[in-house]
Amino acid sequence: MKQLINKLRFAFPHLKFVGGTQFYWSPESGEIFYNSRANSAHAQWSLLHETGHALLGHTSYKADYELVRLEVAAWDRAKQLAAQFSLSIDEEHIQDCLDTYRDWLYKRSICPNCGTQSLQQGDYVHYRCFNCHKVWRVTASRFCRAYRRHKDIDQNIALHTLV
Repeated sequence: MKQLINKLRFAFPHLKFVGGTQFYWSPESGEIFYNSRANSAHAQWSLLHETGHALLGHTSYKADYELVRLEVAAWDRAKQLAAQFSLSIDEEHIQDCLDTYRDWLYKRSICPNCGTQSLQQGDYVHYRCFNCHKVWRVTASRFCRAYRRHKDIDQNIALHTLV
């Protein structure tokens, strides 16, 4: 792991790599955090993935589907980095990681009233069912479990304003 970090630091001197307890890219601080105790192939893949986010300039997203697109792009960039450093990333591992985001997106998009899958509307924190027209709010956090806050008309939220 240390060898890979050194190679990444040399190849991308503008990036900051910081040891910690987990892997993530912080666009706010411009740092890539990595688990300094991890020393496995999975750890290397995670580090390359987070470096991919940094190199692609990923900072934020509005719609849930955008997050999934960012994750796919970061894994694509990670595969390029792996090849650059004579490594390879197991495609099954990538798909398993992406499945967590796909599952998260799917759970958020299911109508709590009739079970129809829907798309985000307007401000990207609301979903509106195509079938029964139920409107529900989801948390903006990608780290929270999927749950919905129901919006009722008596809360002064007009359904037509969310379309």
